[in-house]
Amino acid sequence: MSNYAHPDVLVSTAWAIEHLNDPSVKFIEVDVDTTSYAKGHIPGAIGWNWQTDLNDRVRRDIIDAAAFAELNRNAGVQKDDIVVLYGDNNNWFAAWAFWQFKYYGHRDVRLMNGGRKKWELEKLPLSTEAARKSRPSQYPIPWVDASVRAYTRDVEAELGHYRTNLVDVRSPDEFSGKINAPPGLAETAQRSGHIPGARNVPWARTVNEDGTFRTADQLHHLYAAAGVEATKPTIAYCRIGERSSHTWFVLKYLLGFPSVRNYDGSWTEWGNLVGAPIELDANVGAAAQVCVA
Repeated sequence: MSNYAHPDVLVSTAWAIEHLNDPSVKFIEVDVDTTSYAKGHIPGAIGWNWQTDLNDRVRRDIIDAAAFAELNRNAGVQKDDIVVLYGDNNNWFAAWAFWQFKYYGHRDVRLMNGGRKKWELEKLPLSTEAARKSRPSQYPIPWVDASVRAYTRDVEAELGHYRTNLVDVRSPDEFSGKINAPPGLAETAQRSGHIPGARNVPWARTVNEDGTFRTADQLHHLYAAAGVEATKPTIAYCRIGERSSHTWFVLKYLLGFPSVRNYDGSWTEWGNLVGAPIELDANVGAAAQVCVA
């Protein structure tokens, strides 16, 4: 697909139609709007709620390895299955689930290019029936691939050294500090702004009108124009780690950047962290200003 570095991580809607009844392929929908699945989904697809299935709400973390294994067991997902993820809002949370599958070492996981949007635009079949209950699998408790995740300490270690691309994938208004979070979204931080030295490349610029990803050439130009260097290690972040997992997917799998990590603590962690430096843009009255709480 479009000269991507790893085209095998994407499937088309046509491929999905051909594999709806393949027992070795599991379709899983993960949406921003947690009610979308019930309104209609790919026939036979499993529905996961990002808030309750993929999050540990007590620890403010993704679910641990044992919970991830149990989730897959209950869904009938086998370790060797092809997992195809898709969702609303251009695969925003589907990419976050993809990142978690890779964090826990699942070998063959893919995104359906275009997600729900493209499926609906093509008027492909939707079902309101819940996925047929599968026999529980023996999905093992997985190992962790720590190379895909960044923590606060990793970001702090890079400040001022410019050895790593820090890519802020939020909207320009969030990046500048004009707003703290997109309208209607509750998870926020005490302060607005961005991590010092970060480059702003909003995640939504990586997709076309139909929800599919832009070509490799277009994506390379997008990041190069923002000063993101392909030869440097990269850490992407957003507000709670889901939009940045979408960018992580683009940089790692579509463009083939050699080292890309998702800082899923993101702005809700950094903006609340005592003593963490932030930058604000001139349009909010603090050009080149670094603020320390």
